[in-house]
Amino acid sequence: MASKKRAIERAFRAIISRSRSNSSSSTTSSLRSSSASPSSLFTITRRNVSSTSSSTSSTTATASESSSSPLVKNFDVYRWSPEAPKDSKDSKPHYQSYSVDLNDCGPMMLDVLLKIKDEQDHSLSFRRSCREGICGSCAMNINGVNTLACLSKVEKSTAAETTKVAPLPHMFVVRDLVVDMSNFYAQYKSIKPWLIRDDEEETKASGRENLQSKEDREKLDGLYECILCACCSTSCPSYWWNSDKYLGPAVLLQAYRWIIDSRDWKKKDRLIQVNDAFKLYRCHTIMNCTKVCPKGLNPAKAIAKIKTMVK
Repeated sequence: MASKKRAIERAFRAIISRSRSNSSSSTTSSLRSSSASPSSLFTITRRNVSSTSSSTSSTTATASESSSSPLVKNFDVYRWSPEAPKDSKDSKPHYQSYSVDLNDCGPMMLDVLLKIKDEQDHSLSFRRSCREGICGSCAMNINGVNTLACLSKVEKSTAAETTKVAPLPHMFVVRDLVVDMSNFYAQYKSIKPWLIRDDEEETKASGRENLQSKEDREKLDGLYECILCACCSTSCPSYWWNSDKYLGPAVLLQAYRWIIDSRDWKKKDRLIQVNDAFKLYRCHTIMNCTKVCPKGLNPAKAIAKIKTMVK
């Protein structure tokens, strides 16, 4: 029994000696004393743990208090309502300022807009859906750059600066941050974004799949990921001035996606359809489209590929 007590004493002495806590000299001397009993060692250990716990609690409380303190940032949001009375402020486009506590809000710009709409101004209008950068609904211009609100992080380090939020540029505004996408979708429809094959009826009747090799499938990488948010098209100066005739980066990227699809039988017809001075050649390789694409795609490269194929 005595040997077990001595073993316990040695074990506790080793643990205490490796501890990083700043023990008082009196505690150290008492630990080194050969007359210290196991019960006294247990008492000292509990005391050290209690001291560490209270120190940790104090640090946690300080951090919590710091994070809960308001960190207010101002946002200037574009506002316009077609339903507003003629003489009212909202009858003309303007920017309205809102203040949001970043410590009481989600990290993304979409979180900020939802907080403003829920708590400050229910009339604020904008599109949103997936919150994951997949649907492309929340495309807008934030601090002069086209992007998705759900992927645009609001940095707390810039709390002293005012963030300006506007609709996509050079588009007809329906209300606030909502723009009219009718022309954009009509252009997308014009390229026939689906497989066109002469054996379509036979394929449907037999239930046979349109197979594709791995190599041909890899050619579609960097193309099929386009979510049609229109960030690229509305950042292109050529599209600003000729949006009625020029198809724009997004639609031409999609056109190229179907042109090189090995399962499609109408490659020649598709090339003839886009080979137009305005539809295709209004692109002057400014590269704005590639810079702003929230999915990291390269529409300018796809357009250049089409140009080499139609010659």
